[in-house]
Amino acid sequence: MHDGSPVQNGTHPRDRSRARAWVLQVLYRWESAGAGETIGQALTKVLQTRSIAPQRLHYLDLLVETLQDHLPDVDRALQSALENWRLDRLSVMDRSILRLSAAELLFLDEIPPKVSIQEGIRLAEAYGGNDSPRFVNGVLDALYKRLESRE
Repeated sequence: MHDGSPVQNGTHPRDRSRARAWVLQVLYRWESAGAGETIGQALTKVLQTRSIAPQRLHYLDLLVETLQDHLPDVDRALQSALENWRLDRLSVMDRSILRLSAAELLFLDEIPPKVSIQEGIRLAEAYGGNDSPRFVNGVLDALYKRLESRE
């Protein structure tokens, strides 16, 4: 029985957290496929081979659509926040985490910026290298400060 609670309609923070982890898989697949596949096509292939809880699909779709529609803007914003690094020189996982979190910061106003940054750090802890959490935190914090100074 659907009672409209956040747990059932896919807006529970845990569902968004798990959807972010799925987006990382989609982005990893997309980057591994090279130029022959869009992010949306990578999502379709992941959905064909993996069982994803229905309550996570809405946010997963929203993130993939946001990234597909705004990837050049996301990459430009990230590059401006990276000091002494080029986005294309980062590991696929760090780049994917940064893209995901930056897309939330830039385009998804319903997600508080501190949540996007904290979730990026959490993903870096779970899936990145030893230095990934600190690196992701620094880049996202720099991006957030740039965004704040424009308002």
